[in-house]
Amino acid sequence: MLRHALVVCGAWVAGVALQLQQAALADPVLYAAVALVALIGLWLVPRLRTWVQVMCLVLAMGALGWASTGLRAGYFARSALSPALEGRDIQVVGVVSDLPRRTPAGLRFRFALDSANLDGRPIELPPLMDLAWYSGPAPTVQGSWELQTQPADLRAGQRWAFTVRVKAPNGSRNPHGFDYELWLWDQGVQATGYVRSTARDPPPRLLGDSAAYPLARLRQQVRERIDARLGADAVAVGAPDPDRDPAVAGLLAALVVGDQAAIERGDWEAFRATGLAHLVSISGLHITMFAWAAVALVGWLWRRSERLCLWFPAPKAALLLGVALASAYAAFSGWGIPAQRTCAMLLVFGLVRWLGLRWPWLMVWSIAAALVVALDPWGLLQAGFWLSFWAVAVLFASDGVRPPVRSGEGPQWRRMLRQLRALAHEQCLLTLALAPLTLFIFGQVSLVGLVANLFAVPWVTWVLTPLAIVGVVLPPLWDAAAVAGQLFLAGARALAAWPGAALAMPLAPWWLLVPALVGAVAVVLPWRPALRLAGIPLVACIALWQPPRPPPGEFTLLAADIGQGNAVLVQTARHALLYDSGPRYGLDSDAGNRVLVPLLQALGVRLDRLVLSHRDSDHTGGAAAVLRVLHPELVLSSVDAAEPLARLAPLARCEAGQRWEWDGVQFTVLHPRVADYPAMGARPAKPNTLSCVLRISNGRSSVLLTGDIERAQEAALLREPEALPADVLLVPHHGSKTSSSEAFIDAVSPRWALVQSGYRNRYGHPATPVVERYRLRDIALVDSPHCGAMHWRSTQPEALACERELAARYWQHRLP
Repeated sequence: MLRHALVVCGAWVAGVALQLQQAALADPVLYAAVALVALIGLWLVPRLRTWVQVMCLVLAMGALGWASTGLRAGYFARSALSPALEGRDIQVVGVVSDLPRRTPAGLRFRFALDSANLDGRPIELPPLMDLAWYSGPAPTVQGSWELQTQPADLRAGQRWAFTVRVKAPNGSRNPHGFDYELWLWDQGVQATGYVRSTARDPPPRLLGDSAAYPLARLRQQVRERIDARLGADAVAVGAPDPDRDPAVAGLLAALVVGDQAAIERGDWEAFRATGLAHLVSISGLHITMFAWAAVALVGWLWRRSERLCLWFPAPKAALLLGVALASAYAAFSGWGIPAQRTCAMLLVFGLVRWLGLRWPWLMVWSIAAALVVALDPWGLLQAGFWLSFWAVAVLFASDGVRPPVRSGEGPQWRRMLRQLRALAHEQCLLTLALAPLTLFIFGQVSLVGLVANLFAVPWVTWVLTPLAIVGVVLPPLWDAAAVAGQLFLAGARALAAWPGAALAMPLAPWWLLVPALVGAVAVVLPWRPALRLAGIPLVACIALWQPPRPPPGEFTLLAADIGQGNAVLVQTARHALLYDSGPRYGLDSDAGNRVLVPLLQALGVRLDRLVLSHRDSDHTGGAAAVLRVLHPELVLSSVDAAEPLARLAPLARCEAGQRWEWDGVQFTVLHPRVADYPAMGARPAKPNTLSCVLRISNGRSSVLLTGDIERAQEAALLREPEALPADVLLVPHHGSKTSSSEAFIDAVSPRWALVQSGYRNRYGHPATPVVERYRLRDIALVDSPHCGAMHWRSTQPEALACERELAARYWQHRLP
């Protein structure tokens, strides 16, 4: 029985995993035919010999997993947004389906579509969209700005009619980066956009409240009650404790209704550095704790009634109602993917116990995993899936390793010490066993995580979360929860502030993960000492791995996909330079913290030099995060010393003629000249005219990075045309009409012209006439919306690799 269960579940999961590697969906007829053959194979299994049975089971279940996932994906892909509708003003009617989230720029919310019209004709749009409703100015297609109006109150369940502009989900594609398009796909979202509410648009109309999404409405009410009692406004007007940290309201909202966006970014960084992030999301720990408490409470109450016990056994009633209440809590907290996964596991474990079966833990664990994958195949690509199932497996496998806890012996204080010893032992096992997987997924391990979790797990599980949940019924308990939450926040922030609280390491390849996990198991399980010692180097191999670097005399270029802006990483054998730091996306987000810092840490880059070409925010928006985390030794820039950016780090002025050499590769600044800088007290120059132009060459291959120079600066560079030829050109000013003159393109004569621009950006970059100039000269023009991050090596100057092609998957947006 165990062998067959493992075979069936393992083959199913493997078949689903194989389908998730497809770059494009196959024909639905092929999926249907494979599914039919697999079902016939399963029907034949009982009629076959034993060894043939196993083989047939593996093939049939693997094929069924592959085909069923493909059919589901194909059905969902049919409702994708038509490219012809992108950027059009469309009148829609629908319902706000989830909690609206307020940001510094306005509101973000999910919108369930009822109907859509374009120019008076009904059209088809995806049924679920992710929309923004901006406050203040909003961009237009022509590049200007218009003032938006916004409702004072947007609530889940409201039916609205308004005008929207939508586009297909398009996220950045970088090595080891977050797959935004997969995240939206897994949540059923196939369009993003924003509400048009300027004076030239039909005014948005609230059509009334609908009966749809009652849980979302209730969750919003609870969140507002928490904010009213504990939020910043409550503290300002005189809450019971005026010294209370308003951030605690966001923490309680995350624990009660699953609104993780309510937690401030700085606190998220502290939780990640201390290994406590799993405690502040509605994860398996919270739902399992809730289920355990519900089973215990229902069982205790049920046993108080003799009539109920005669009608239905108390253990089964407690189990049934406990799982049901835990599922209700998961639904109330937003029914996120981790919550769904935990409920599926509880269902399997509860069913086994209900039926009185004595299945081995490995069998129950594998069935739960297969069920979770069947419910959400794309959850297989989420870090939470692997972390939670690996943690459960380690706890089951080490069940005999824990020190015995004899609750009935000795005085109370001695029994409590034994319980704490067992908890500490279990936390040590989990920390060691999860370390390789954490390094592989996140490239970071918390050095204070063991200490932090030893105190935080019982505090959050048995004090903070129960007070927060019961506070929904008894609001005064939220004041006690706020005190517990402030202690938790203070502890997390203090530990995160320690030097070296978290250790960032390069992300290792997948083939190092398996031996590292085997080594971790060998270390934590009570095997012979020789075997446990042998596990240490297996774990160390994933921690000590370093990505390959260029050989001496060669260099590589990585143009990151950061939207509308510039950020180019250049590496030699022992050095690294970052040219520009990308844009600022909003008041609380920029390319530095969202893309560049995680990317450079994942690649194991120690940054020697940061070049900020000029002061425009699409080139310096991520500089603060890069400087704070990566600490480059030198910053070259044309930014004036009086600018706020100069307060982040000492800036050395870039000037034509500056040269240095790293590992046989020459770096030369070609612009601006000293005379181009305005004199003291003179009118400031236009930032674009002072862009630092950098040429990189090893004598065989070369790159020219140009910032936002315009035609006048291009003409100045043409005075020394021998310095301009390059294999790769970072197209000036993202392909603006003001740059890329014919004479400049001819002088550089690149093989590759790279444009870093945003998808459907409001500037229209790269401009059509500019694209045509490069095309007429047979120069390959590559932009980031089509390519993602762009990889180039001096050892192969004729080749350029696109991240969207290197790791193509069928859910990713494909531009024509």
